[in-house]
Amino acid sequence: MIGPRFAIEDIMIPVVAVIAAGAMGAAVGKRLADHGVKVLTSLAGRSRQTVARAQAAGMAAASDEEIASADFILSVLPPGEALSLARRFVPALGAGATKPIYVDCNAVNPATVARVAAAIAPTGCAFVDCGIIGPPPAPDPHPQVGKGRGPRAGISGPRFYASGAAAPRFAALRRYGLDVRVLDGAFSAASALKMSYAGITKGTQAIGAAMMLAATRAGSAAALIAELSFSQKEMLAWHKRTLPAMPAKAYRWVAEMREIAGFVGDDVAARELYEGAAHVYERIAADFAADKRDVAALMAFLGKGSEER
Repeated sequence: MIGPRFAIEDIMIPVVAVIAAGAMGAAVGKRLADHGVKVLTSLAGRSRQTVARAQAAGMAAASDEEIASADFILSVLPPGEALSLARRFVPALGAGATKPIYVDCNAVNPATVARVAAAIAPTGCAFVDCGIIGPPPAPDPHPQVGKGRGPRAGISGPRFYASGAAAPRFAALRRYGLDVRVLDGAFSAASALKMSYAGITKGTQAIGAAMMLAATRAGSAAALIAELSFSQKEMLAWHKRTLPAMPAKAYRWVAEMREIAGFVGDDVAARELYEGAAHVYERIAADFAADKRDVAALMAFLGKGSEER
């Protein structure tokens, strides 16, 4: 059993379920746990690595029925799994006396959000659309445990942009270390923001990686790095900062690019651009899982400027 909620200084501390315990989910779970929140997760069928990550984050394994009795359920998954997770929890949420707020934190477009919300609606649970922008939260060395004071200044972490009627209720988690920002406008405003932002940042990474690899194959890598160093210092510095971490995450970005392709809708040219970006990430993900030839070539390109100084 989960046990009763408890209060410190007259603030009722919620129970939060975070699914799943990936890099982002576990870091979010740890941030909440460090602020005194009981954090649940589902570990059925998960790898030993995931189980260890959840345990290190202070997340407790729970059944679907126990998760359904939490105050909040945060879905933090690769975008292709968002709808299937919601459907999985429909029976437990529908049968439970407690009605948690279901927060979809995945990189999906507004049309997908509408399908997830429609799946949850018959359960009677409130639904929040949320887009996470930024890296996983770092451990807070001085958490205000149970004090309800929110994130401390200077602590790194992502922004949780939230929209929908229940978004202000989700914003209560500001007290426990999350930077929740409520958006006005459409029910799916958060996902629209996430798609737009990722379309720029991750779309640019796909274009940069594709051209760096093309230049390497054509034998013009040295000339390209020299010109970028001369005329596009800020762009090159950004790619050097972002691209080294990209190959390990490329498999997750394939579905995200396809969600963005759906987001741009009837703009055929834009849709083709992001379908192309999905193929770029698909190829890099396959290479990363195999002999890493393209990954090595990309890392060699990014290292050329340093080697020549």
